[in-house]
Amino acid sequence: MLLQEAVQQYLTYVKFEKKQSMHSFQAYQTDLQQIQDYLLISYQVKLLNEFNHLQIRSWIAQLMNEGISSRSISRKISTLKSFFKFCIQQDWVENNPMVKIQLPKITKKLPVFVEQKAMENLLEPINFEDNLEGKQNELILQMYYGTGMRRAELIGLKVVNIDLYKGQLKVMGKRSKERIIPITRELVDLIAKFLEMKKQEDISSENLFSSKDGKPLYPVKVHRLVHQSLSSVTTIQKRSSHVLRHTYATHLLNNGADLNAIKELLGHANLSATQVYTHNSIERLKEVYKNKHPRS
Repeated sequence: MLLQEAVQQYLTYVKFEKKQSMHSFQAYQTDLQQIQDYLLISYQVKLLNEFNHLQIRSWIAQLMNEGISSRSISRKISTLKSFFKFCIQQDWVENNPMVKIQLPKITKKLPVFVEQKAMENLLEPINFEDNLEGKQNELILQMYYGTGMRRAELIGLKVVNIDLYKGQLKVMGKRSKERIIPITRELVDLIAKFLEMKKQEDISSENLFSSKDGKPLYPVKVHRLVHQSLSSVTTIQKRSSHVLRHTYATHLLNNGADLNAIKELLGHANLSATQVYTHNSIERLKEVYKNKHPRS
């Protein structure tokens, strides 16, 4: 069987049966295209059964030489593991070359977050223009900090899934998993005012956030807004939407929220993904101890 054909069938399975997010699907697609290109150029491999673990190790070595991070390499290896698991289930191959491949060690990094005072300064209403675009920018940042949503979740948020009366949102997360997120009275008011502004300007869209022609926002536009906004209040190097998600979770934990509750709010599949935020809290306690204890 042609390797390219096997990859296409696997990607179809990922898209329509596993129901991965578009972001995850594109990552799978990119990873598998990269290994196909490498095998064809380096080993002239076109058939699935010509694939072996030595070729994979050679590819991994090249990625390392190119300075690709251990985390990114691990994701690519995981993609290949999933691909070959699918191939074996389809009886396309007998031996799994990924059995002999180990994931590289990944150094755990603490989630980067914005200090509470800086967030308060960022969200001051005076920072935003009093027009539709200005109010949309304000609401995007308020929504990130008030819900901890992922960028894809925020862009895809439907008006029909916003319950202003109950003060909650229904979010479609990874693997089409729904979750309910409560929102503050302030956020409810901001959403209501923003929807009224869109109505007055005759902008029709099923999404809360949209361009003036009603189309969903481009991810790069949201990223640019977040990056520029964070640049005005913090010196941290990473200034992305995910930093605001980390900020939401860290501030909840620092103010006494239960870890299991934070897990549900973030839409994590397991608690281990949420526990990383406890490290930030421990570091904060150490700083308090260092600054306040008379013998520190």
